[in-house]
Amino acid sequence: MKAPRDHGGGLDAAIAEYGGTRADWLDLSTGINPVPYPLPDLAPHAWNALPDQAAQAKLIQRARAFWNVPDAAAVLPIPGASAAIAQLPRLGKAGQVSIPGPTYNEHGAAFRAAGWTLVDDASDAIVAVHPNNPDGMVWQADQITADLSIIDESFCDVMPEASLIRLSARPGTIVLKSFGKFWGLAGLRLGFAIGDPAIIADLAEALGPWPVSGPALSIGAEALADPMWADETCARLTKDAQRLDDLLIAQGAIVKGGTSLFRLYQVEDAAAAQAHLGQSHIWSRIFPYATDWLRLGLPPPDRWDQIEGAF
Repeated sequence: MKAPRDHGGGLDAAIAEYGGTRADWLDLSTGINPVPYPLPDLAPHAWNALPDQAAQAKLIQRARAFWNVPDAAAVLPIPGASAAIAQLPRLGKAGQVSIPGPTYNEHGAAFRAAGWTLVDDASDAIVAVHPNNPDGMVWQADQITADLSIIDESFCDVMPEASLIRLSARPGTIVLKSFGKFWGLAGLRLGFAIGDPAIIADLAEALGPWPVSGPALSIGAEALADPMWADETCARLTKDAQRLDDLLIAQGAIVKGGTSLFRLYQVEDAAAAQAHLGQSHIWSRIFPYATDWLRLGLPPPDRWDQIEGAF
């Protein structure tokens, strides 16, 4: 059995090491909105019937409107962006792929598993995590020109003006959207693959029938029809990200980047900083390739005193 890849989360292990209960802990190791979209009441058939085409069509229509998807691009609801990340490398002939990093490591793992060779510069395929996780780097359209271009916009809804969704009309291009990050509903397992209709059709075939649950279809459709919530959320996240920066800068950290859903800091010893925060039941993210990088998500509005009191 292969060892698990490095990710955020893992709160059970933190509890085992530092004590407390899950309710005591503030998990800032991920980049999930701490104020999730309020769950609507769901009709019973969302739970007890197979998802129907009308529910999927409604969700697709609202996704097109929310993200201003070009008419030439196809939209496929998927069970989280990770489902597409795992399947897309398997849909065509393996070749060479460029995945500039450090970045979200599931992309590289999926391409390697499908027989691709990772190189610094490739014309066969490129993965652009936009904005990048963990440093928040944004891409420009002219940097993404491979035959297969995957643009992972899992964190881009906090900066809609930077979206490259217009590129989804180009042949060979797929834009991925994650519902769990910005809307704070990671457990819903909802995402979208948007782009080249031929690739989207192959991805739909690979995922099989009913890949997205009835509740996810219904909740996603409600959320995507609520642009006011999205605008207010962007404003709140921006304000809270600055508050977190101010707190860490006062402790001697240097801001390295990030988005308004997660912040990346340079500290003297990231492992020591993680352990210090762990004593206050705050979980953070460190990286095996950068011993001075510490990443923190945002706390809920009623838990700021916990992180402020940890320093």
